[in-house]
Amino acid sequence: MTKVVDLYFKLLKLLIVLCMVAMIVLVFGNVVLRYAFNSGISVSEELSRWFFVWMIFLGALVALKDRAHLGMNSLVKRLPPAGKRACLVIGHLLMLYICGLIVSGSWQQAVINLNVVAPASGLSMALFYAAGLVFGVSATAILLYELYLALFGKLRDDDPLLVEQSDAASFNPDTLKSTRP
Repeated sequence: MTKVVDLYFKLLKLLIVLCMVAMIVLVFGNVVLRYAFNSGISVSEELSRWFFVWMIFLGALVALKDRAHLGMNSLVKRLPPAGKRACLVIGHLLMLYICGLIVSGSWQQAVINLNVVAPASGLSMALFYAAGLVFGVSATAILLYELYLALFGKLRDDDPLLVEQSDAASFNPDTLKSTRP
């Protein structure tokens, strides 16, 4: 099962790279055409916006799996193991609720816009809203798995929390030297 999950996230990373490359080619090509030849690719702006939205949603999935989102854990790391676990469960339940809202809203928008075509490309607008569906369903699976690990004692007390505190967030004013004479 882990091979399938790893393959899925490798595919997501490849799609992220392809979205970025397509955006660069479309936007740079459009800029060159506008300035050098006084013309442009009409579909360039629309597709680059779509690629950007897909890239953000897929990147958020990869970051969720890798626990790479920034956060503040200064309070949670001072709690006993039961408190840490309770915060983890509450946080996951809240995130699952938000994922449910994203899936529901994206599904409704995809159904509404199924027969609506984008002005420049002529593609169905449902493809644009499908990014939310892919994100919501995949994020729900990740969160349910981690919630399972937390609830059934599969996490060790020294396992990292879901967020890593950044260097800027761990600012300690006591380490500053006074600049007053």
